[in-house]
Amino acid sequence: MHRQLVSGEQTVLFVLTGHDRLGSADDTDAAATGFHLTEAAYPWWVLTQAGIRVVLVTPNGGPASIDPSSRDDDDKVNQAFLDDANVRAAMAQPQALRDITTEDMAAIYFPGGHGTMWDLPTHPSVADAVRTMHLAGKPVAAICHGPAALVNVRLPNETFLIAGKRISAFSDSEEIATDKAELMPFMLESTLRERGALVEIADDFEPCVVVDGTLITGQNPASAMALAQALLEILQIR
Repeated sequence: MHRQLVSGEQTVLFVLTGHDRLGSADDTDAAATGFHLTEAAYPWWVLTQAGIRVVLVTPNGGPASIDPSSRDDDDKVNQAFLDDANVRAAMAQPQALRDITTEDMAAIYFPGGHGTMWDLPTHPSVADAVRTMHLAGKPVAAICHGPAALVNVRLPNETFLIAGKRISAFSDSEEIATDKAELMPFMLESTLRERGALVEIADDFEPCVVVDGTLITGQNPASAMALAQALLEILQIR
């Protein structure tokens, strides 16, 4: 049963990857991955401090795993996210995206993490949610590898949603610098460009946030706070 929304309450849907390894689901020897902690925690912090409700889901409703390389126990925002009872419950047993009524959501957000490269691009519920929110004029936000959720989304006229849109994402150069390029099912920046996106990137691991109408994207973990503030600004003027 879904919680009834309070009249006037804004709710943002966070879609976390449910993929937990750097390889296909049946590759049991692959290294662990998941969603990037900072890329979820900082936007969660900014939004909840502003009185906006955050709902955490995964595409299929399975547990959401944190990429071990993104954990920073000295980061107070990350720790606040991990200590929150609602967050812990949602990560352990999140709802499936298909069970969420997107019409009730003020915005949708895709944190990054390498796991997103496997389950977000081809999941029908992800494409449906992105398309529905975009066509309703509601903010669609993604950061780092999170824009993998956008690469295959088509509009009713069959054009790619991101064609002609200014967008940022984890760059090919950054992927190579992290020694994970050969593990990826595709290179995110290159694929976005192939779909017609106007990709804007900063130097490796420097912050970059791009706002094109209601499409808000960030390049990497260093962009998480600025992306959250950009999303909040749009929500507050709606």
